[in-house]
Amino acid sequence: MGYRALNRLFHYSRHLRQRVPAAQITTAASCLEVRCIAAGPTCAALNGTRLLCSSQASLAHSQFPCLHRTMQTSAALAGDVKVEVPSMGDSISEGTVASVAKQAGDSVAIDDIVLQIETDKVTVDVRYTTGKPGKMKEMLVKEEDTVAVGQQVATVTEGEEGSKPEEKEGKKEDKPAPKEDTKPEAKEEKPQPPPKEEKPAPKQESKPPPKADPKKEPSKGPAPTPSEKPGGKADRPERRVKITRLRARVAERLKGAQNTYAMLTTFNEIDMTNIMQLRKDFKEGFQEKHGVKLGFMSAFVKASSDALRLVPAVNAVIEGDELVYRDYTDISIAVATPKGLVVPVLRNVDALNFAGIEKAINNLGKKARDGTISIDDMAGGTFTISNGGVYGSLLSTPIINPPQSAIMGMHSINQRAMVVNGEIMARPIMNVALTYDHRLIDGREAVTFLKRVKDIVEDPRRLLLDV
Repeated sequence: MGYRALNRLFHYSRHLRQRVPAAQITTAASCLEVRCIAAGPTCAALNGTRLLCSSQASLAHSQFPCLHRTMQTSAALAGDVKVEVPSMGDSISEGTVASVAKQAGDSVAIDDIVLQIETDKVTVDVRYTTGKPGKMKEMLVKEEDTVAVGQQVATVTEGEEGSKPEEKEGKKEDKPAPKEDTKPEAKEEKPQPPPKEEKPAPKQESKPPPKADPKKEPSKGPAPTPSEKPGGKADRPERRVKITRLRARVAERLKGAQNTYAMLTTFNEIDMTNIMQLRKDFKEGFQEKHGVKLGFMSAFVKASSDALRLVPAVNAVIEGDELVYRDYTDISIAVATPKGLVVPVLRNVDALNFAGIEKAINNLGKKARDGTISIDDMAGGTFTISNGGVYGSLLSTPIINPPQSAIMGMHSINQRAMVVNGEIMARPIMNVALTYDHRLIDGREAVTFLKRVKDIVEDPRRLLLDV
């Protein structure tokens, strides 16, 4: 046997022993036989395979079918890993592919996002979490495809290197630039003599254009283009975009709330002078100590938690023929995102201070805008606060977030003339609204709740003294 043939034999033997530890490899004078002692598709494919080596310098694959068969099992040796749709939460069995992050040939590392699936509640990231880093062998789905939980969406080959996004961009940039014209520059032309002056032509009397004969049909000119047609479609373009699952689900739930609840809204006004002064006095110290800005949301969330304790009916819900009173306060915060409205939940608000509330709101808001919010972040909730004031809303009647029984709407702060101690003064005023289910909550309870929120925000010392 030649030196090169022996070298090839040794190389394949070592490769198989590393990739398939359960294989027993026997070496004869001119062949390598694989015997697998474990169960599984990889071992079944390799068991009994023989690698033949001739005395020539190279291995002739076409002359040895069994060697060709072994080379075809290289994918099994490298290890193909299936990427499947993970569980997306209770009651969610399918979703729509929103975006595909990896394509065939791309390199894939552990915890890389392969694609994103949009459900009727949240956008879920499908990540590569099993196996070793490798190369995307095949992407089985495309955008707007419907996929179910447990469905295979991609295949990754372990141990192989794929192309990275930076390399793709580099290849695009490395494309040869269009060839410039390499013709030699034209020689400078000698100045030509000035042209001879021509005699002006004799003036001709301009005759007025002949009048159009009304009896004759006007000559048909070229048809006007679509953009020239008044009121045509070219002047009034339209775009059709498929509605997202999230927006469709939100629309369904809100319309269902209108059809089910006996909704009524009560209003009040809050003088923001004291809370604005409190924020001004402690804004810098608060941020320096807690690492987060002091906003107005923490005051309203804390005031709502206290009001829910005072008026438990607002924190209750109807389930069948029973009323369920919750002795805890999980407050949902409505957040607008490009894909629709999401409502993450602040847990156990009654046990949080102002800093804890602000940190939780910032964290959930960032996750909602980035599309990384999970089902668990939005599950539950006993009461909702919607802040339309950040968009300049003066007054609104918010719709209840099922299955809750009430929602409070905050609005913009505006300077208004108010009577204070017998004098007319300009004060920063915010309108607040409480929409409630009148089947469960009486008007007295709704007004008492909103009045308690007003009292605490206007004088936060009431929280300290519990009065």
